[in-house]
Amino acid sequence: MENNNVAPVALVTGASRGIGRACAIKLGQKGYRVVVNYNSNEAAAQEVVDAIVAAGSEAVAVKANVGDPAEVKTLMRETINAFGQLDVLVNNAGIVKDEFVLMMTSDTIDKCIDLNIKGYLYCTQQAVLKMFSKKKGSIVNVSSVSSKLAVPGQSVYSSTKGAVNAMTATMAKELAPYGIRVNAVAPGFIATDMIDDIPEEKREEYLKDIPLKRFGTVEEVANIVAMLAGDESSYLTGQVVVLDGGLSL
Repeated sequence: MENNNVAPVALVTGASRGIGRACAIKLGQKGYRVVVNYNSNEAAAQEVVDAIVAAGSEAVAVKANVGDPAEVKTLMRETINAFGQLDVLVNNAGIVKDEFVLMMTSDTIDKCIDLNIKGYLYCTQQAVLKMFSKKKGSIVNVSSVSSKLAVPGQSVYSSTKGAVNAMTATMAKELAPYGIRVNAVAPGFIATDMIDDIPEEKREEYLKDIPLKRFGTVEEVANIVAMLAGDESSYLTGQVVVLDGGLSL
């Protein structure tokens, strides 16, 4: 931070629901001023803002499609206009579209690559431009356990998350001389609306494969993200923290 008396600023992409929502609220509870990025659901994003304000911090909601480089530039400009700095970027916005390899469509491939890879690259590039002058910053990429093990139907999704792991390591090495750390968290099965949509019988099958015999919570993911974002992990960079209850062991 340029001024130790000024609260740090975190930008969380895809923060209107699920893991992104939990991360934004957790960071707000830890004293960060938070930019809540969303793409379509303004009401949900405002609820996140309200929760952060209720916790005693500041927050604004900013609409942007992170797969569009022009909108990402606007997102970063509005972040600086609102709070004057950027200390933490949480790359979370993404898409999951399960299709077996013979059923994959070009639309699925394009959407996954645009959001899960290009979006992370665009946001990181713009965030780093804001962090360079301070010689300090933290970027946390939300990956997936699907980058570590094979899940049928996720050829496209797992490819994008494998790319996230690779970019995390490479960016960490590039940016370390500038005091900017880059890490990732790779959640396993987390209790979100996506899990709720899975038939009960299938959920039971998944639980059998998880040594801890339960799904993770969005709050548990947010705890790891907050740790990676802050000074508690000041000597950690280029790492992917797998949070999956032992699924990938």
